[in-house]
Amino acid sequence: MTFDSLTFVVFFVAVVAMFNLPGLSWSARKNVLLGASFLFYGAWNPPFLLLLIGSASVDWWLALRMATARADRRKPWLIVSLVANLGLLGFFKYGDFLRDNTQTLLALAGIDWQPAAFDILLPVGISFYTFQSLSYCIDVYRGEVRAQTSLRDYLLFVGFFPQLVAGPIVRYHDFSAQLHTPRRTTADGFTLGLSLLLIGLFEKIVLADSVFAPVADPVFKAGAMIDTATAWSGTLAFAGQIFCDFAGYSTCAIGCAAMLGFWLPDNFRAPYAATGFSDFWRRWHLSLSTWLRDYLYIPLGGNRGSTLFTLRNLMLTMLLGGLWHGAAWTFVAWGAFHGLMLAIERLSKPAIEATSRLL
Repeated sequence: MTFDSLTFVVFFVAVVAMFNLPGLSWSARKNVLLGASFLFYGAWNPPFLLLLIGSASVDWWLALRMATARADRRKPWLIVSLVANLGLLGFFKYGDFLRDNTQTLLALAGIDWQPAAFDILLPVGISFYTFQSLSYCIDVYRGEVRAQTSLRDYLLFVGFFPQLVAGPIVRYHDFSAQLHTPRRTTADGFTLGLSLLLIGLFEKIVLADSVFAPVADPVFKAGAMIDTATAWSGTLAFAGQIFCDFAGYSTCAIGCAAMLGFWLPDNFRAPYAATGFSDFWRRWHLSLSTWLRDYLYIPLGGNRGSTLFTLRNLMLTMLLGGLWHGAAWTFVAWGAFHGLMLAIERLSKPAIEATSRLL
């Protein structure tokens, strides 16, 4: 069930109508949203829903254990959460990738290993809701948020259907107040949300799928023979396609949430207007870039050490950020390229600032 399908339109109209029935308590309206979220996600594949519920329930329980433990005894519970979340993500998203590369390495060593085919089906949105749930457990461990005692409310935070499949990645401290304060559809929220939904659908259906994809897809087709002009046109078209596809979905998610009285964080801020790679990551997929900053780059040490130490942290963060996007060496190379450009930009910053002062 995607935003650009008639099925979703019918589904969403029904959800808005039920959510705003007269006389419903806030608890009942949250039950409507949770049921709708389960239906939305289960429509992709029912076993995926069981995985989502199981994963989120484990994190909810672990966070409660952390909240009641002394500060010096919280770490084991956090480690269990890290192992459970990253293990689950690793198995479903990277299982085939690790198997195939292990087979290749053994073949280079002269060992003929023929592993059984896993045929692992990747659960929709697992990268997003895993990071969302994991950040909650880390925040509880750090004492930055209070543990949610209601399993229903926590499942609604993780599984809120507008942003469940492809973000934005929502932090618990941004969503918790919205769980406690009664919400309903308002005229202003509905008007703004509908406008954002229409803009997002225009980006996705018209620009990404109808304008850019027909130009980009033939260029990136395996074995395609192309000239320089065609290569450039395909590259530029793909840049437009990936932005309009991803930003369009995020805009749709923010719009749908607004029509229900919820507010999700902005995810894109004119990234192609960036003046450098650092500026680009302050504009592109903000919910991911800030997640990587707060839960990976800073815990690694950030820029608190030597220059070499900082560059190492940048490179590791971008390598893992690239791998988060997909289980392929091309994504690793993409992350390495961005890490390298960020490192060069940081090293050249003093010279650039000195030059600008002279000018």
